[in-house]
Amino acid sequence: MDSTSADASASVETSTTTNHPMAPHNDIEAFHQVLRSSRRILALCGAGLSASSGLPTFRGAGGFWRNYDATQLATVRAFKMDAGIVWLFYSYRRHLALKAEPNMGHRALAALARRNMDFLCLTQNVDNLSQRAEHPSSQLKSLHGSLYDIKCSNESCDWIQRGNFDDPFCAALAPASVDMPNGEPLPLLDPYHRVKHIGEDEIPKCPQCKKGIQRPGVVWFGEDLDANMMMDISAWMRAEPIDLMFVIGTSAQVYPAASYIDKARKRGARIVTINPEAEDEAEMYKIKPGDFAFGRDAAECLPILLEPVIGKPDEDGEFGMP
Repeated sequence: MDSTSADASASVETSTTTNHPMAPHNDIEAFHQVLRSSRRILALCGAGLSASSGLPTFRGAGGFWRNYDATQLATVRAFKMDAGIVWLFYSYRRHLALKAEPNMGHRALAALARRNMDFLCLTQNVDNLSQRAEHPSSQLKSLHGSLYDIKCSNESCDWIQRGNFDDPFCAALAPASVDMPNGEPLPLLDPYHRVKHIGEDEIPKCPQCKKGIQRPGVVWFGEDLDANMMMDISAWMRAEPIDLMFVIGTSAQVYPAASYIDKARKRGARIVTINPEAEDEAEMYKIKPGDFAFGRDAAECLPILLEPVIGKPDEDGEFGMP
């Protein structure tokens, strides 16, 4: 950041603190006053946003799929070692996300975007629920790609297919797309249930290079985020001071996404954390003067917090004009 931007950020941060007296971190009315005076708003969303839609977060106690650490499956190395098991994991997630519906948190953020052209949402989620909630595409950056994009595993090949909603993705992955009757557990999820090994010859080849096999178009650990998208985000953040930043349903531990919190704060933003653990003793040290923290589920909390701008939802869950 250049010195001019840094000076501007400092002045904004000072004026914000001066104009708004300190309020309790979870005072909704005090937050509404801040929201009404905020124009440029940034949001960083994580898996917790989609939890109310029934999608697992694969974090903490739920961080395992079968007997695999879910984060260890999200690597190029894992795909090279056993593309079949990695594809089963992602096929299961594709199937769940296709059955899920956007919740009121997704809808509230989409409504905010439609009413405020200066709102930008950065999502780490790959489930496509924000898109299905009709969040304007120009105001939504999918940092980690999408479960429904397919790319080539050959790093020298640039083939990519957008919006592949085939379920199952291919015949060999059918066990991941089974709906069990009467709520019975899916056998695939039982680590003691043997699954047929899926060889690379059973996964579709890249139609362009004919060498690589098709893989999920998500960003795995150790891979770079899309460079053009990163430049767009940086340009937006540098353009003018930022008034407010929401951190929703994420522990903010994955970089570079997590670095946006510090960057936004330096640009003058107050930080608003929405996460069930946000008010836990171990998390409260992150709260700075003027920040807010709401230890609630995003689907329940966001419609209430954003009501002064988006209004109340109707009986169909759609937001009318405030």
